[in-house]
Amino acid sequence: MSEFDLIIVGGGLAGASLAVALRDAKLSVALVEQRPPQRSVGWDARIYAISPANAVFLDRIGAWKHLDRERMSRIAAMQVFGDTGARLDFSAYESGVDELGWILESSLMACEFWEALKRQGNLALFCPAAPAALAFTPDAAALTLADGQSLSARLIIAADGRDSWVREQAGLAAWNTPYGEQGVVANFACERSHRQTAFQWFRDDGVLAWLPLPGDRFSMVWSTPDAHAETLCGLPAEALCERVAAAGKHRLGHLELLTPAAAFPLRLMRVPQTVAPRLALIGDAAHGIHPLSGHGINLGFQDAAELSAQLKAAPAWRDIGELRFLERYQRARKEETLLLQGGTDALRRLFAADLPGLPHVRNIGLGLTNRLPLVKSALVRYALGSL
Repeated sequence: MSEFDLIIVGGGLAGASLAVALRDAKLSVALVEQRPPQRSVGWDARIYAISPANAVFLDRIGAWKHLDRERMSRIAAMQVFGDTGARLDFSAYESGVDELGWILESSLMACEFWEALKRQGNLALFCPAAPAALAFTPDAAALTLADGQSLSARLIIAADGRDSWVREQAGLAAWNTPYGEQGVVANFACERSHRQTAFQWFRDDGVLAWLPLPGDRFSMVWSTPDAHAETLCGLPAEALCERVAAAGKHRLGHLELLTPAAAFPLRLMRVPQTVAPRLALIGDAAHGIHPLSGHGINLGFQDAAELSAQLKAAPAWRDIGELRFLERYQRARKEETLLLQGGTDALRRLFAADLPGLPHVRNIGLGLTNRLPLVKSALVRYALGSL
């Protein structure tokens, strides 16, 4: 049996970033992943908005400087539109910051993490590998892989996504609330420059977001009811371009499809307990959130940042798998996660509700916020630290 200080199951963005963040720790680390990441042909359909706080985290672990700047776009401004004409504007310049965030491809980050992992001296990479059995004793977590290899560690990290195998094996509950919606994603070339502006529309048929990509391109995320999502994914390229352009009031002119539309189901997922003896959850294994806020992977990166900091600060005599030690991580991440989950869910339900007079009230609120600089500035400052 191979013994380690900790085992990370799942080499996606959250799990890989945690492993890289531990590169200078006096800990032996194992990472178990079923398949290595691959660069997409053309533009990746999976696009993420990265907050400045998480750009700092990625820079601190040595990844940010190696990312291809020609595949990234800063967010200089954001325009949010209500369903009856109200709008809310955010500007990096007016807020006194360089950018509100960054837009980049999932595979761009994943491949950079992977290159770093292959060079990491304190890490053993098990890939391709799949977990088959998990057992806990008072002193260790024992993981058996599908090929028969046995691994043991003081701590196991579940970074294996929303349908986490590790979480299920450990018996930790996950409360799922389906939204009856899907997130439809696609990338487009546009006739007019987006000027590094992100756009978001709250519509009768869901929440539509256009996120700026380098050049005259953008990535779309349309959170919409299941039936409409299926319609969008079934449209021919030209019809989809016209539908998306019209939904955005033709703001960026004629559109050309760069990547086929794809959809994924949306659900709110709450995990009441994200730690247990010898176990901690991070990323999508620990929480699920509606994409309208753009918080998903940013929460995962902050999980990795907090947990790696606590692990590196632990004295040599400390048992890193002890529940009392892990509860510090859970407490540190609980407030932000609950706040963002609750706030995003409430906002989504507010604009999805169809009650008499409600559209008028919610759009008055949106417009009023746009005329209160101090409130807007507070929102921006919070977003810079936790998006």
